[in-house]
Amino acid sequence: MHAPCTFFLGLVLLANSQPSSVGIDFEDHQIGQPPRGFVTAVTGNAPEGRWIIQEDATAPAGRKVLAQVGDDPTRNRFPLCIHSFAARNVAVSVQFKPVSGTVDQAGGIVFRYKDKDNYYLVRANALEDNVVLYKVQDARRTSLPVKGGGSDYGIKVAVPSGQWSTLELVAEGNLFTVHFNGKKLFEVEDSTFPEAGLVGLWTKADSITLFDNLRITRKD
Repeated sequence: MHAPCTFFLGLVLLANSQPSSVGIDFEDHQIGQPPRGFVTAVTGNAPEGRWIIQEDATAPAGRKVLAQVGDDPTRNRFPLCIHSFAARNVAVSVQFKPVSGTVDQAGGIVFRYKDKDNYYLVRANALEDNVVLYKVQDARRTSLPVKGGGSDYGIKVAVPSGQWSTLELVAEGNLFTVHFNGKKLFEVEDSTFPEAGLVGLWTKADSITLFDNLRITRKD
């Protein structure tokens, strides 16, 4: 295991060697195979997710999408698909479609990822009809209160199942801003993970969720 200072130095060097932004529509990826440029993991003592490229006629950017198709119903199972893009201040957007799930129908954006047990997460849930921002620290997921008061558990908003929606996160210092379908929902302030980290995608339990049109822009 690398010492923490070595890990973060590596992230800084990685960030400095990357382009300022990437756009991924999965059109040049092979159907039935895992996505290139990503690694998978899972938070929780449960099987990893199954992340593969599929075709979807309703996809917003071409016909190919990234699908998480593992349906293990373990409630505290959080499949991760992490890209190699590293940044501290970053804007991330993705279009996602919850397809099925009885425990959850959720999709989310991971940012400032250190490892499978330590990162920030913003997720939208079609069964709860809400968007919530969490910190995951030592594998424990904690919702962070909305800035200005009013809620410790995100914001209620319609998250349609079987339809595409757009989730966006902007991280600048300790301030995180969340947008959903083009509308600003809320802000959160937190300093648990102030350093650069990786960016990725997330689901929960038996959520079968499609992702497309991932956009990542460094704001450092």
